[in-house]
Amino acid sequence: MKFSAKILLSFIALTFWTNSAISQNNIIDEIVWVVGDEAILKSEVEEYRKELQLQNQRVEGDPYCFIPEQMAIRKLFLDQSKLDSIEVNEVNVNREVEFYMNEYIASSGSSEKLEEYWGKSIKNIREDLRIQVREKHLIDGVQQKHFTNISLTPSEIRKFYNAIPQDSLPFIPTTMEVQIITVEPEVPLNEIDKVKNRLRMLTEEVTSGKSQFSTLAVVHSQDPGTALRGGEYGFTTRSSLVPEFANAVFSMSDPNKISNVVETEYGYHIIQFLERRGDMVNFRHILLKPEIPQVQLDTAIVRLDSIRNGIMNKKITFDEAATFLSADKDTRNNKGIMVNNRPNSQNAGTPRFQLSELNQDIAKVAGEMKVGELSEPFIMINDKGKQVAAMVKITNRNDGHKANINNDYQIIKQMAENARRQELMDDWLQKKIETIYVRIDPNWKGCDFKYKGWLK
Repeated sequence: MKFSAKILLSFIALTFWTNSAISQNNIIDEIVWVVGDEAILKSEVEEYRKELQLQNQRVEGDPYCFIPEQMAIRKLFLDQSKLDSIEVNEVNVNREVEFYMNEYIASSGSSEKLEEYWGKSIKNIREDLRIQVREKHLIDGVQQKHFTNISLTPSEIRKFYNAIPQDSLPFIPTTMEVQIITVEPEVPLNEIDKVKNRLRMLTEEVTSGKSQFSTLAVVHSQDPGTALRGGEYGFTTRSSLVPEFANAVFSMSDPNKISNVVETEYGYHIIQFLERRGDMVNFRHILLKPEIPQVQLDTAIVRLDSIRNGIMNKKITFDEAATFLSADKDTRNNKGIMVNNRPNSQNAGTPRFQLSELNQDIAKVAGEMKVGELSEPFIMINDKGKQVAAMVKITNRNDGHKANINNDYQIIKQMAENARRQELMDDWLQKKIETIYVRIDPNWKGCDFKYKGWLK
């Protein structure tokens, strides 16, 4: 019996669809399950089934068995949150709500299209979302209280490993550790002036009433993340913005005024304030970047090639060059060692990268390099969207292989802890099912449920 972590993560989607079901479905409703004092409606199950179809998501078995059981499990967690007196941080809930709202608006194309899709106002969508996010935090609180502290001995981890069939061991993709040195090409002042003048002209178009800021953002902004949304960033906190930008936007309060040109490490911006909620602000912006002439890129390559020659001739080490000569602020204080900051990567927080996790320009160069090898200088687009000259060195490389306890102990340890956590959760759910009132409509009982005890 398995309780998938994926299902736990889908609770938030499940709640959203069920909150929307009654208003969007004309089915004559009926109660199909009752768990404790909570009812599960046929319309809720049907609406979620349709949404799974729209998303081309596969369901384990009969959807009319799978979906209500997962909804019932969610209700068990929420019931336990009351018994445990779980509290949630409303500030964090609000931040997460705005994150999801921004994602929904981005995926649908606009606030208006999102309203049309759900058949309700942005305000109502946000309130439904707040309910589901809050419930998700309550469920997380229960899981953290009961299933977080998993501690296994090395012998238990080895026993777990030995019990795994060899053909079931995960394949560990090739990983590598990379050092980098970059040189930023000089941006001519006349190119900077061109960008500033363009932004001032766009500001004049808005303030004169000739154009809407959002229209100009779609046409001109070089921020791919916000341009198609009319430059709208979505609610965010001061700490999530670079200081220069944060100082500008948090000093604004009038949606009818446009900021002066703001320079950041990403380029040059103009900003339109939209709304503030507590410590969060929403705004639009237009980003423009100065063009870098080819001669300046070539000059940066020549500079980096000179550094490379110094390293090859042992006049300076790569570590020293990365520390004292590199323009990369994120790595130069760490001898040029790149750190994997992808939050969902199993290598997050370490210097290990799968090839697909590297900057694509670096990956093209590093893919076939050997340990200790130094690349030729090349031009790349960094994570700020800027063109820079770069040179990389491979310091370690582990080719793809089946996981083994000698080379991949931490991965095996995590697998063992996850398996133990799953066992504890399964046992807890089974006991919870046995002690709570459950009634299932006779027409919905003919299922091979994952957990025993639903049929009383």
